[in-house]
Amino acid sequence: MTPHAEIAVGPKTLPGDLALPPSPRGLVIFAHGSGSSRLSPRNRQVADALNAAGYATLLFDLLTEDEARDRRNVFDIALLGARVAEAIDWARGDDRVFALPIGLFGASTGAAAAIHAAAARKGEVSALVSRGGRPDLAQPWLPALSAPALFVVGGEDREVLALNQLAQQSCPGVADLRVIPSATHLFEEPGALESVTAEAADWFDRHLHQRAPHFDDRDSAGRILAGALARRALVHPLVYALPRGGVPVAAAIARTLQAPLDLILVRKIGAPGNPELALGAAVDGEQRDIVVNRTIARALVVGEAEITRRAEREFVEIERRRAAYLGGRPPLSARDRDAILVDDGIATGASMEAAIRALRRRAPRTLILAVPVAAPDSLDRLRDLVDAVVCLATPADFFGVGQFYREFHQLSDAEVIRIMAEFEARR
Repeated sequence: MTPHAEIAVGPKTLPGDLALPPSPRGLVIFAHGSGSSRLSPRNRQVADALNAAGYATLLFDLLTEDEARDRRNVFDIALLGARVAEAIDWARGDDRVFALPIGLFGASTGAAAAIHAAAARKGEVSALVSRGGRPDLAQPWLPALSAPALFVVGGEDREVLALNQLAQQSCPGVADLRVIPSATHLFEEPGALESVTAEAADWFDRHLHQRAPHFDDRDSAGRILAGALARRALVHPLVYALPRGGVPVAAAIARTLQAPLDLILVRKIGAPGNPELALGAAVDGEQRDIVVNRTIARALVVGEAEITRRAEREFVEIERRRAAYLGGRPPLSARDRDAILVDDGIATGASMEAAIRALRRRAPRTLILAVPVAAPDSLDRLRDLVDAVVCLATPADFFGVGQFYREFHQLSDAEVIRIMAEFEARR
């Protein structure tokens, strides 16, 4: 199935089609030529072949219907390039494709728009393919094109071939030119378009490599995560955050779902002599709960009495935080609601396990664990404790949650209080 996509361009939206093969290797965004749209049969043929090769594809209209009636817009490369750049921004905010490496495929004037966008978003575009392109229309931006570029031209399209040869020479980075013998500008000859597709797939195979997921900040991660949750048929959803780091993530989700926001207060129980090592976790709720990591407790020979004593110190801090963050307000009832439990990421999972067990006691209709990123083994251990998991990334090279955020400051109590005050009216 190819889901419909709406590409935001300021106050406007442009229709698009996003094709998602299983476990896509990358995303290829198409920029069609003059007089075409996302329904271009040639581009769709190329996209179908790239889907079969394991790539997600996005075909979208670069202009609104009103804009397309003005022929000057069809050749406005700055405008068209800006639209392709905005499609890249859209992809980086969509939960289905945000972590994929991005390639651009441009045809005719669309190739010039793709060059413009690749220069504008040089940190985001990993490769570019031009089919019968007019790179001469992107001359101001060619010197800034750092993405590896492949120019594919028909052997009988001599004028365009000469323009592409000059463009290849102008590129400061990796650039190659492939000529399809006997093909004309539209590659309508038998087997010509298939040759273009093979060249494009090979180029993307060589240059689109998996990238580590990175979120701008917790709010951005929450907005991406909210997109995945919004597609679910949720019943009277209620969002729970693990403070402090989970609060801005959960707030972005609650805003999107127009749902109330509450807190699950959890404190790590540190091991003797090593407070950063979690013996377990203490959690508030209708009943207090202590979750113990039995493997660590046995290895350190820590008995139940010592664990309980250490947990009591954490319960004191939990009560302080509830009073500070919520003014002592009691927890919201999760009974018969879809409860969404959120943090900014999962490392060991001890705190999250404690929160899950506490929230289960509140009898939600379903319990959904939602996090932007998690250590794979920790997430696997938690899956059986919830009804559903929504996690955007489970990278193998996981050393800490903060490594997947560009901005990851330690939240203050004041920030948490400010965010929770925003949701007071929804309680």
